[in-house]
Amino acid sequence: MRLLEEFWYGNIEPTEYDTNACKEYKEVLHLITRNEEKLQATMTDEQKELFSRYTDAVREYQTMAECLLFQNSFKLGARMMLAVMEE
Repeated sequence: MRLLEEFWYGNIEPTEYDTNACKEYKEVLHLITRNEEKLQATMTDEQKELFSRYTDAVREYQTMAECLLFQNSFKLGARMMLAVMEE
């Protein structure tokens, strides 16, 4: 699925689409940021470093999981399109 990975990471320019996040997404992102700032204010330097490594690993995992979800969703959509066209 190299083509879909290239598409996912922005190396293939898709047709123009709306990139504005929905209101709920922005609210949750704001909540995460606010809580992370409050948590870090109570941490020692050692804890901050550990937390930073943890959040970096989680973000990397999320990016990989989102890419796989995108690929699988694309495949499912293609299968559905083929099924409709065969009818």
